[in-house]
Amino acid sequence: MKIKSKLHLFFLSLLLIIPINCFAYSNYVIPGGETIGIEVNSKGVLVVGFYKVNDNYIGRDAGFEVGDIIIKINDSLVTDINSMVSIVSNSSSPAKFTVSRDNKLVDINLSLDRDSNGVLKTGLYVKDKINGIGTLTYIDPKSKVFGALGHEIIENTTISKFEIKGGIIYNANVSSIVKSRNGKAGEKNATYDKTNIKGTIDSNEVPGIFGIYSDSLNGLSTIEVAKVDEIKTGEAIIRTVISGSKVEDFTINILHIDTNSKTKNILFEVTDKELINKTGGIVQGMSGSPIIQNNKIIGAVNYVIVNDTTKGYGIFITTMLEEGDK
Repeated sequence: MKIKSKLHLFFLSLLLIIPINCFAYSNYVIPGGETIGIEVNSKGVLVVGFYKVNDNYIGRDAGFEVGDIIIKINDSLVTDINSMVSIVSNSSSPAKFTVSRDNKLVDINLSLDRDSNGVLKTGLYVKDKINGIGTLTYIDPKSKVFGALGHEIIENTTISKFEIKGGIIYNANVSSIVKSRNGKAGEKNATYDKTNIKGTIDSNEVPGIFGIYSDSLNGLSTIEVAKVDEIKTGEAIIRTVISGSKVEDFTINILHIDTNSKTKNILFEVTDKELINKTGGIVQGMSGSPIIQNNKIIGAVNYVIVNDTTKGYGIFITTMLEEGDK
């Protein structure tokens, strides 16, 4: 996924209880390849840094840490930045902040200070959402569950998984490509239409983002899902967009298959000359591009090898489908 910030290279009670993994995803799914806009909302408001107020780092000095999630202020629920601003504006000093840190609740008393204009300040840089682009991997035609990205969304300041309370995917068209070169991954640039919502995001997990697709499935064809033992080294294709909204197939060569890794299962190199010429190989925004071999979907692109941008990794499609089915 391309984010505005950088990212380099996620019984019956009387019987003996035996854990059973039983997944209900379809054996045939609708393959993606379309570029999608992505917006995810934070659980609470995330602290990402500090600024001075009257020459003092009042937020840091009060005991806040980067990565804290603000849940409440003076016992009033904080749902987003707007609610935080509203509560702070009507608070007296000190204000009691309740934050989530390492899955524990911590109370912090913050002495609010006024800037030169008389506005109450917290000294905290915060965010409540992340926007970017990625690639749709699949849609299950029965459940309408979709999967995308092939990896989790990381907040670049904390370098940790962004804990979400939901989000949306929406229409996006590729407007230009910044080519990759060895040592630096390129990126897709895109135009957005947030009014054209394609689905809602329910979860952000290590294998990708998942939710319910809300747009029409009419006229979309399906493809068989490959089992892991069917995947072979050799020729395959990736399906992605490099201009506008046109989904195209490009040839790759699978070099190695790793069944022990959680996410870096398929090592491949781009062999398609057109793709190399236009993109330099793998670029940010291709995450989630379906990998197809022998007319079966086998995985999704999820990482670029920065030192050789014609090479990348893919995750097994079954790993994404199992996560999406939970």
